[in-house]
Amino acid sequence: MFNKALFIMGLSLSCNLFAAQIDVQGNVQSKCVVTQDTMGQFGNPIPSKLSTDGADGGVDPVVRYDVITASAYKARITAPNSFSTSPTLTDTVVWTGVVSVDQVSVAGMSAYDAAKVTFENVTEVDLTIAGSTWFKIESSANYGYTKALPAGAYRAVVVAECIAL
Repeated sequence: MFNKALFIMGLSLSCNLFAAQIDVQGNVQSKCVVTQDTMGQFGNPIPSKLSTDGADGGVDPVVRYDVITASAYKARITAPNSFSTSPTLTDTVVWTGVVSVDQVSVAGMSAYDAAKVTFENVTEVDLTIAGSTWFKIESSANYGYTKALPAGAYRAVVVAECIAL
């Protein structure tokens, strides 16, 4: 009897020594795609200003969000608040930026303009409807107090993200 109990205890210990961990893996693909639709261009309507406004000779950049699953993502668009490339600037640059709905594939998406949340240079919109939405980003940079911008190439960056909720 004693040998039988010892054998069972030894067997149970040896079974624990041969345990295995088995990995389970998978990939998740986003159901939200962000695509540049229109590249922006600064116009220079007066010596102290760069602007993407068409009236100022510029082109507003446009970004498209394609959403397959409604209410699972939010758009986060960051308008420029600095130059990524510019000549040396010795004075203050004051930035303004406005993100707005440009086009929609579903009429209800036009409500995104009223529902957006804006803080600093960031705009967030809950993407509650499946389909495509185009957002335009207007931005301008005013240099000094009517001080002329130095000649050279200027570049600023818009960041468009799709954030899973």
